[in-house]
Amino acid sequence: MESDPTASTSAAAPGGGKPLLRALGGEAVWPPPLWLMRQAGRYLPEYRAVRAEAGDFIALCTRPELAAEVTLQPIRRYGFDAAILFSDILMVPWAMGQPLRFAEGEGPLLEPVRDAAAIGGLAVEGVAERAAPILETLRRVRATLDAEARRVALIGFAGSPFTVACYMVEGRGGRDFAAARGLAYADPLLFGRLIRMLVEASTEYLCAQAEAGAEVLMLFDSWAGLLPPAQFRRWVIEPTAQLVRAVRKRHPAIPIIGFPRLAGPMLAEYAQRSGVQALGLDTTMDLRWAAGAVPAGMALQGNLDPLALVAGGAALEAEARANLAAMRGRPFVFNLGHGIVPQTPPEHVAALVRLVRAG
Repeated sequence: MESDPTASTSAAAPGGGKPLLRALGGEAVWPPPLWLMRQAGRYLPEYRAVRAEAGDFIALCTRPELAAEVTLQPIRRYGFDAAILFSDILMVPWAMGQPLRFAEGEGPLLEPVRDAAAIGGLAVEGVAERAAPILETLRRVRATLDAEARRVALIGFAGSPFTVACYMVEGRGGRDFAAARGLAYADPLLFGRLIRMLVEASTEYLCAQAEAGAEVLMLFDSWAGLLPPAQFRRWVIEPTAQLVRAVRKRHPAIPIIGFPRLAGPMLAEYAQRSGVQALGLDTTMDLRWAAGAVPAGMALQGNLDPLALVAGGAALEAEARANLAAMRGRPFVFNLGHGIVPQTPPEHVAALVRLVRAG
């Protein structure tokens, strides 16, 4: 593979420290640090080759030599300021004992957890041990980044309890997760039991990631926006705050990014009460409004439309420049408002990197 000319930009950036860690610490780094959600994925030919070798998505996530390779691929190609662990938010329920498989064209399939017996069959104890191959991936990636003296931060992650519970109860992906939301209304004690187990399991998993070399942690709450305000407070903000407090008790200095997708006007309350240090913004969010709604000095991350990246050219340049202009002078991490989609031309990603680096 031919290297992209932007690939060494991150290592050569002026100033001390890793740009992402500086921004998350409240510094208005300029040009802003840059990484993209799903930066390792099907849009890259080198990823598709490794995915074919693995043969199965869970095998790819649990073979450290392969998962480390795909984690590093976008760093080599583009010189992003962060590598994010290649894994999946559903590896937590997998580690808790819920059967999981990924079907081509269907996405994740799980045995639904909808009653006390099914929840009783899950185990919080031993989650970190079962996730040992994933932790080994982090160790390998961190060792490589350190050996190459790259100023690239390593991000670990988990799904936030509500979003993970959606998949566990529904048994598959979806758009409205009616079974999960219905259970939260019909039997809040049972749903709350599942949420508490996820808080505990995710705490162990994230702390183990920090111990394996992750320098930043991110919480993906992809379906937070499905809930009305009272339910959002109960099932999104409160469990997230519990999880953040538990992680911070053991790793007080590690930055935590929250991504409550489609939170809308609840974003401000999430920012104030969840305890996260930085806030990921989805595509629908106005950056200037968000900057005024969150606590002063909180780093924002986002929120270019992934389809603008697909379009490229003048549309991409206009959208990216608008984001940069809105966030200049405050702590900011340039990213997408959701993950890179498979049809994205790799050369458009390279063009975005050059544009952001130019400030």
